[in-house]
Amino acid sequence: MRTRYYSKVSASRSPRTRREMSEQEKQPLDLALTVNLERLQTVYTSCSDFIVRKFAIGGQMEAAVIYIDGMSDTNGIDKYVIAPLMNAEDAEGANLSQLAEKRIGVSDKRIVSTLGDCIGAISNGLPVLLRDQEAIGLACGLIKWEQRSIEEPAAESAIRGPREGFTETLRVNTSLLRRIIKSPLMKLETITLGEYTQTKVTIAYIEGLASASLLQEVRSRLGRIEIDGILESGYIEEMIEDTPRSPFPQLLSTERPDVVCASLLEGRAAILTEGSPYALIAPISLFTLLQSPEDYYQRFWVSTVIRWLRYFFAIMSLLLPSLYVAVLTYHQEMVPGSLLSSMATAREPVPFPALIEALMMEVTFEALREAGLRLPKQVGAAVSIVGALVIGQAAVQAGLVSAPMVIVVAITGIASFMIPRYITGIAIRMLRFPLIILAGTFGLLGIMMGIIAIVLHLCALKSFGMPFLHTIATPKFREMKDILIRAPWWALDTRPQLYDDQPVSHRQPVKQATGSGQEGES
Repeated sequence: MRTRYYSKVSASRSPRTRREMSEQEKQPLDLALTVNLERLQTVYTSCSDFIVRKFAIGGQMEAAVIYIDGMSDTNGIDKYVIAPLMNAEDAEGANLSQLAEKRIGVSDKRIVSTLGDCIGAISNGLPVLLRDQEAIGLACGLIKWEQRSIEEPAAESAIRGPREGFTETLRVNTSLLRRIIKSPLMKLETITLGEYTQTKVTIAYIEGLASASLLQEVRSRLGRIEIDGILESGYIEEMIEDTPRSPFPQLLSTERPDVVCASLLEGRAAILTEGSPYALIAPISLFTLLQSPEDYYQRFWVSTVIRWLRYFFAIMSLLLPSLYVAVLTYHQEMVPGSLLSSMATAREPVPFPALIEALMMEVTFEALREAGLRLPKQVGAAVSIVGALVIGQAAVQAGLVSAPMVIVVAITGIASFMIPRYITGIAIRMLRFPLIILAGTFGLLGIMMGIIAIVLHLCALKSFGMPFLHTIATPKFREMKDILIRAPWWALDTRPQLYDDQPVSHRQPVKQATGSGQEGES
């Protein structure tokens, strides 16, 4: 698993430069302040935001604070570091650690002893204090940069439920999880990926609920990633999923902290990436992709009805155009006479067969949908809706397509909007086209061949070693309580058994708080 992005510099020069920098970063700091500053200035040459602020501790000992402008709190540096040390009358005879304890009013302080430690701290926004005649430095936690405030996720809006969404700042995202799950059993392991970006990636799980084999697999797959940079969690998702060539996602991406916490409570693991508002959840199944977080905030019978409606429209989104093409092309006897007569009348001026007609309309509808997503929010929805109405009506009047085909494509588009996950909708939309081609070539037999191929692919698909059809492959009644229906909370007394070595399978007993309180006891 090796991925490289090379610049226009020749590949023979680039690796050697990185090796030289790696060897240089391993060198310990020198006693002389001037030597250390020269080394850092050599590393950050041609960097206009690299700032060196020299001053004298107690008016005698030379020192310097090094930081990146725009990433460190300059007011905090002046107030809590430089001013107290310049006025320190007891600086003589005290080392840097002693001065830090007495004079520097910053809670987050740590010693750095190598050039690489200094570079790592400075690159992460921590100003580094160096003093002459000391071979150590002090990194102060005075980080300050602009960040987006917490907002409601636009792609996962809900009528009922929390309105908080992840941001691009990793520590803000982990704090959102801590606000929901306050137990110290929730663990957060952080690693660094990307040779140039040095992106922090955090693995979140609950100790005692997550399987040891799952955690080992997550750590192993992340540890094998070798890449120049990680700019978004999509980089990681593509490199750690079991079958990258499958149209179905094998990890769940979400902006909602409540979805992540619910998955952690089921024994799953989450991966959070610095610079990305999306968390990845593993393992998942096909039914995980068809569930909405709002299912668990509405009354259970309402959620069950909506869930079945969602399943029905997901199947319709996949099969409706191909069924129309197959019936109209090969199986006209299946259509009632009056309906067949009206459909034949509508298709009389159309010069194309049903297969070409369906492909034209589907491609046009998908183009309009993507155009609506890329346009500004103020005009995107209007352009996509008006464009579909105008183009559909004009195409029917021009005799390019029939009115029944426009209705079928419109119903299919509405059905696809019922799918709660955008990436799942894309997978179904991709599979719709080969099914239409099979239907136009072989009729209903072609549709059955396509369905069998999809089912076989789903049976072979895995998410971090767990079968994608895990729940229905080994049917158990307790597993079906959150798949085919959404059972009431007092009946959901078991966790999904994701792996054989999962340590805990039973939830805390829940009692229904109505009547005598005995009916809902688990």
